[in-house]
Amino acid sequence: MGGIRLDLLPQAADVETVVLLSKLKVDHHIEIELKMDELDLTAAESKATYDEIKAYVLNKYGLKVSQLYIAQIKRKCGIIERKNYNVSKKEDAKVPQCPPEKEAAIMDALKHFQMI
Repeated sequence: MGGIRLDLLPQAADVETVVLLSKLKVDHHIEIELKMDELDLTAAESKATYDEIKAYVLNKYGLKVSQLYIAQIKRKCGIIERKNYNVSKKEDAKVPQCPPEKEAAIMDALKHFQMI
């Protein structure tokens, strides 16, 4: 027989976990040291997603931009991306470059989201 599941905030994107902690042996303990610098996110990591950037550029400029173009501009600004495993096997693969008007729009979006 399972417990009752109740979602008090169905529209919320966050998930909260409640845990009951108990100490069986009070004479034993574990010490944990967390350094805050190891936990800190970079400004870029805590900001907008690709979809949010695309939506901003579309709404403000009426331009559709690809994830490729966004990645190119982020790289140009020094924002480190994770490794892309979806790379062409061809040595002479042509990669389209972001046009100047889309580059300016993406740069504006990155500034808007305080990523640069």
